[in-house]
Amino acid sequence: MSEEDGRLRRDISFAGSAFLSFNGIVGAGIFALPGSLHEQFGAFSPWLFPMFGALVLLIALPLARLAARVPASGGPVAYTAPFGRFVSFQAGWLYYVARVAALAANANVFATYAGALWSPLGTGPGRIAVLLALTAAVTYVNLVGVRRAIRALDALTLLKAAPLVALAGWGLALYADGVPPPGPPPPLSGIEAAALLTLYAFVGFENSVVPAGETRSPLKTIPRALITTIVATAALYFFVQLAYVAVMPADAHPDAPLVAFAFALAGPAGAALITAAALASVAGNISGSMTSTPRVTYALAEEGVLPGWFGRVSRRWATPANSILFMGALGALLAVTGSFVWLAVVSTLARMFVYGLSIAALPAAERAAVGRAGWSVYALVAAGIAVGLWGAAQSNATAWITLAALLAAGIILYFAARRASGRA
Repeated sequence: MSEEDGRLRRDISFAGSAFLSFNGIVGAGIFALPGSLHEQFGAFSPWLFPMFGALVLLIALPLARLAARVPASGGPVAYTAPFGRFVSFQAGWLYYVARVAALAANANVFATYAGALWSPLGTGPGRIAVLLALTAAVTYVNLVGVRRAIRALDALTLLKAAPLVALAGWGLALYADGVPPPGPPPPLSGIEAAALLTLYAFVGFENSVVPAGETRSPLKTIPRALITTIVATAALYFFVQLAYVAVMPADAHPDAPLVAFAFALAGPAGAALITAAALASVAGNISGSMTSTPRVTYALAEEGVLPGWFGRVSRRWATPANSILFMGALGALLAVTGSFVWLAVVSTLARMFVYGLSIAALPAAERAAVGRAGWSVYALVAAGIAVGLWGAAQSNATAWITLAALLAAGIILYFAARRASGRA
């Protein structure tokens, strides 16, 4: 949607764009991964984060360039438009499913950490109440204006990042003599075994490109925000994992690794602090997703391949209200009925395909903007697609079957919408 339409307002600054990416990346992963990575890779595990961060940059760089060339809300829907409505719809549909699945996965982690503070919140009716209250709260915040949603992200970013930085610094300072040097790198097959979950710790950076139509100076803002955030996040992950390896014994297998880590450093007070940080982190991730993802169904409605109901904008708050409400309801349903690992794997696999489809459209966007696409553009496209294909190849048969079912559902939805449009 263009700025001149006067419907969606450009209220997202550089800081807001960066916080969208940061909260999209930093959610449940950093609180769940350190233990399993330490167990599998030992002293080499911290180095996985800069490695995978570099791989994710190969996807982010062409997407950042796309966002600069196509500064419209909708992300994959807008980028894949040169391939026709059918491909554009499938890209938007898969991305939407991936983001809603990630929202539900992170909501489950939120309930688990809430249960660590008070056990009735982690099981049965208490868990359901937490899931419903969380999705209702982030839905409301995003419904009443993108500026308010970004302000909420500002606060949640501070609440999640400060304790992680403090914990990593404290652990490294106390155990300076015991900080391990890098261990021997594992074989490629070992890295591939953890690829999807490690990539899950980074996906979500695209949060900032989807609401490009509501971002100030998107040509400059979005690329800077994307690259800065991925580099900073990889560094944060690296130092947290390094401190974890320095402090925790190799045979420890805690259910909540960073809580156990904080307890080892500061006892119950440390555990309570990192639990609160985990809650803020997951809430920020979900809120950032709720800020960006409804713009996909909004864009699909604008394209005429979803009912116009999804494209309605609140006159009072200038937000795609119906799309936000729909995502909140669907996310709550999936959160109550799904589990973290399954939702995380499906979300990552679907996103690998969406990234690939979007990146493949970069040469067309370059030609439309400046009349030509140079060799560097094709090199970016090849590198980004190769990383996406490699990540997708690590999925198991169940994830592929689920993806096929989602694609089939998307085909049915597309032709049903076209038929309804034809009748209208």
